[in-house]
Amino acid sequence: MSKPSVGFIGLGLMGGAMVNRLLDMGYAVTVLGNRNRTHLDAAIARGAVEAQNAKDLAAASDIVMLCMGTSDQVEARMRGENGVIAGLKPGGIVVDFGTSLPGSTRTLADEVSAAGGSYLDAPLGRTPSHALEGKLNIMASGDQAAFDTAKPVLEDLGENVFHLGAVGSGHTIKLINNFFGMTVANAMAEAFAMADVAGVDRKQLYDVMAAGPLHSGMMDFVTAYGVNQDPNQLAFAIKNAAKDIGYYDQMARDAGVSSVMSQGTLAALNDARDTGQADDMVSQMVDYYVNRFKP
Repeated sequence: MSKPSVGFIGLGLMGGAMVNRLLDMGYAVTVLGNRNRTHLDAAIARGAVEAQNAKDLAAASDIVMLCMGTSDQVEARMRGENGVIAGLKPGGIVVDFGTSLPGSTRTLADEVSAAGGSYLDAPLGRTPSHALEGKLNIMASGDQAAFDTAKPVLEDLGENVFHLGAVGSGHTIKLINNFFGMTVANAMAEAFAMADVAGVDRKQLYDVMAAGPLHSGMMDFVTAYGVNQDPNQLAFAIKNAAKDIGYYDQMARDAGVSSVMSQGTLAALNDARDTGQADDMVSQMVDYYVNRFKP
């Protein structure tokens, strides 16, 4: 049985790695990038075809995949006379791998359905290195039949592929997941800064905390920088974390509630982003709290 043709929009670090994997697995891939052509040109050199716009990409593809930074960027590629929806094949499937607002996702799903296609939200867990090996965690949701059709492709990209229910559920769970992770990371970052203030050793603090039920992967990621000055164990930029927690806060407000726990994390991430640490990794929030605690 022949493989479906794939269109891929958004070849950053993650998207570029995912396209590499698709090419490794023998898919015909059409690509569309933005300003940075590094991963786009690498994919073209391996046999991917560059589209002129999102409409042409969709017309050439059975499955359209987007891996973009914000809901606004996804909407811009989906809509308009040269957007994905305008070129979508009958029965075409669109998969949004980004971390988007669930409300935006559900609206786009309705628009895609009206055009004769199906929309899946499928945010990702793990890193670009996992993407190269086909070992991502993929949190998909949307129409069951569309998921079943796309599942073999998703399984070539991911080690753990979940179907989480109605469209928007994937993005909802991803935002809750990231809220929890970034809150834990910020708590650990502040803990190291407070250790400095209180005059205790960071490594000893970690050893005690890690010996009990508080131990977690996120704790270890922040410790890699807080103790060993390695920021790359958690390769996630502060500006991206601030965006995701902002989306979590927006999701809560859209649901008619006010998040309590996210507010401190969001304020700290936004402040760090706006005071020169936007491109630092989340583990480097340790430095933010150290600076905050200076007299």
